[in-house]
Order: sequence, then structure tokens, then C-alpha cells
Amino acid sequence: MSATADLPVDHPHHRHGWWWKTLLVGFVLWAVTIVVTVATSNTNLVPTIILLGSFLVPFTVVLFVIERVTGTVSTMQLVTAFFVGGILGVLGASLLESNLRQGALVYLGVGLAEEFVKGVLLLVVGWRVRPKTARQGALLGATVGAGFAAFESAGYAFNAAITTRGIDLVSLLQTEVIRAILSPVGHVLWTAILGAVLFGVAHGRPRFRWSWAIPVTYVVVSVLHGLYDSNSTISTLLAFVVTGTPLSAAQNGTVPASIAGIATTLYLVGLAVVSAIGVAVLIGVQVHYRRRARRQDPAPRPHVPGWHDAPPPHALG
Repeated sequence: MSATADLPVDHPHHRHGWWWKTLLVGFVLWAVTIVVTVATSNTNLVPTIILLGSFLVPFTVVLFVIERVTGTVSTMQLVTAFFVGGILGVLGASLLESNLRQGALVYLGVGLAEEFVKGVLLLVVGWRVRPKTARQGALLGATVGAGFAAFESAGYAFNAAITTRGIDLVSLLQTEVIRAILSPVGHVLWTAILGAVLFGVAHGRPRFRWSWAIPVTYVVVSVLHGLYDSNSTISTLLAFVVTGTPLSAAQNGTVPASIAGIATTLYLVGLAVVSAIGVAVLIGVQVHYRRRARRQDPAPRPHVPGWHDAPPPHALG
């Protein structure tokens, strides 16, 4: 067998930029669907808006992965991981979260439940993936996280659209825009971190390996997930504290207009901070396992001709 048989193989459709082309065309189709829906008052188009708005950015993530993944991962495996992983993910998370009670730690419980489900799905999907590297794990984890985000966003969009007064298109669009913008630094990011560690630990081996780094990473991403989800509550409480406004000023759970702007600013800052921490963790994990791989498998440096390789000067006759 050739020595090159086990090397990563690029798929023929790599580096074609389909992900940003799909994002651009999909956004135009989504906008046109909204215009036609408003112009015709045709509520039959509402499901199209929900599907396009909820799946556009997550599926773009999958195309981004397809253009960069190598080895034994096929396009069909990635698409299957997106759809099957997404459906089983939201179903499993719903079952685990059904017994959670409201309280200070409810968001941490949600993070632990959802990251556990996605982690199990990542193990199943990545069982036969070769080679197992931190980069491969991050890409595959991003795919599973994107599927989860897509189906979860569709549910949130549906709930936002259905009201006692009928279909609230404005609320639907606001929900889809916010979740589309945040999805790459939400489920996609958390599962990419977990996948990078799962695959990074097993680097150079055909099967996954155990390491304490795996449960530690699981706890870290679950905590980040919980902080991300609870940021709205935390920012609101901070707004009350910073302005010295008593909690009794909130009527029927509504934030007073005098501190609404501060609460929104703190909310955006909180999301930015948690997202930045997540990105830094992902980069740190990738760098760590890349350096580790170089130490374990040092490749010979290619010979670069230099001045010492020049032939001796010819004698002048």
C-alpha cells in the first residue's frame, strides 16, 4: 500500500466559496419572501420565512465546513450530522430539560443537558472519521451545533409568530434576525470547542481516547452556554444595581423605560464578552493540539539551497 494512502484527501469541491454565495442568495430569497408575504397577506408563506430564516446561517456553516474538511468525512456524512444530529439534539435536550425547575441555576442545567446531548451525537458521528485531529473535531462539532441551532431557532421563530392576536410577523422577524446573527457564537462555537478536544486527544489514533481534558471541557462549554443564555437576566439585574433602581420598579416583569437602554447595552456587552472567551478557548485548543502534533510527529524540514551549496568557483585560465 502506498505511504500516501493515509494522508488527508481534499474533496474536489473544496475552496469554491459556496458558503458565502449561499448566504447571499439565501438572504435575498428570505427578503423577497417577506416582501411578498406582506404585499399579499398570504400566511401560507410564513413557514417559508421560518425555514429560510432559521436554517440559512446554520446551513451556511455546514457548507463552510464541507469546503475545509479532509480525510474520510464525506459530504453526505456532514449533511446527515446536520439534520439528524439537529433533530435528535433538540429532542434529547427537550427530554432532559423537561424536569428542570426555574431557579438561579436553571441556565446551567440547560447548558449541561444540551452540551451532553451534542457531545454524545458528536461521538457517534465522528466514530469512523479519519484523521482525528483538533481541526477535524472543531469542524464536525460546528456542524452538529449548527443543526441543533437551526431546529431550535425554528421553534423559537414559530413561538414568536403565533400570538393570541394572530401571526405577529414583526416579532417573528426580530427573533430570526437575532438568532441568525448569534448562532455562530452560540451552539456552533460550544460544540466546536468540545469537538476539538475530543478529536485532539485522539490524534493519530483510530479510536477516541479518554482524558480528563474531555469532562473539563464539557463543564467549561456548559458554563459558557449557561452564561450566554442567562445574560439577559444578568444584564437586567446589573442595570437595576448600577442605576440604584429598586426591583419593585419592575411592573409585571417589565423593565422600566428609564433603565431599558442600560440593560440592552449590558446585554450586548455580556454577549460579546462570553463569545470572545469562547473564541479564545477554541483558538487556544487548536494551537495546543497543533503544537502537540508537531512534537509527536516532527516532519523533516525541506532542504533550502543556501550559499554553502554553491559549487566552488572555476579557476581562471
